Amino acid sequence: MAIIGEGVDIGENVAIGPGAVILGPCVIEDGVWIGPGAQIGAPPEMATLPQNAAWAGDLQHAGVRVRAGAVIREGAVIHQGTYRETTVGERSWVLNRAYLAHDVLLGDDATVSAGVSVGGHCVIGDRVNIGMNAVVHQRRFIGAGSMVGMGTPVTRDVPPFAKVYGTPPRLAGVNRVGASRSGHSDAAIDALETAYAAGDLLTEYERREGPLNEFASALEPWRQVERLRPVSVSEEKRS
Repeated sequence: MAIIGEGVDIGENVAIGPGAVILGPCVIEDGVWIGPGAQIGAPPEMATLPQNAAWAGDLQHAGVRVRAGAVIREGAVIHQGTYRETTVGERSWVLNRAYLAHDVLLGDDATVSAGVSVGGHCVIGDRVNIGMNAVVHQRRFIGAGSMVGMGTPVTRDVPPFAKVYGTPPRLAGVNRVGASRSGHSDAAIDALETAYAAGDLLTEYERREGPLNEFASALEPWRQVERLRPVSVSEEKRS
């Protein structure tokens, strides 16, 4: 009972549940699991763009790509990109009722929990974990390895390996467990914790001597975000 439209390229060992709708242009890579009632590939929710009937072969927009090994749970919604493919990274999970708007880039090994809504053009890094029912404002950046608390309205940009929660959202420390699992040393994690606690979100980070160099690959895209609007640091965490 699934509906697979024209322009959908499906890889090997893909599971698609009953009632799922997948519209082109769309690429589903190998080993993807798509749950019942998931909806992938509807046109972007933009009044300036045509709301095309892709199910009837009217293919427009920039497409969706679900990378190898990703899991899209039941009732999730992923929209077409406008100028780039809306992308779900390898082995990432998009849980039930979650929503990824047009042009979202979700990294590898990330988790978008149940009921999360992510606005258009957002970039979410590798190994990010977004808690249930959080809302991410359009054009926001969430750095690799960060954790966002349940129900948090993410209205500003989140640096790598940060823990962010509350209303308004505040940076409340470093995701030490995630950083350790990513292979970073205790010394590097301590240095990142110290910088964030001091209010230094490393927005102008350049390679320097010391353990922070371990985070260079995660800090480089953070430093290059245009019109960066970082979250504030919780007063309780300031040293």
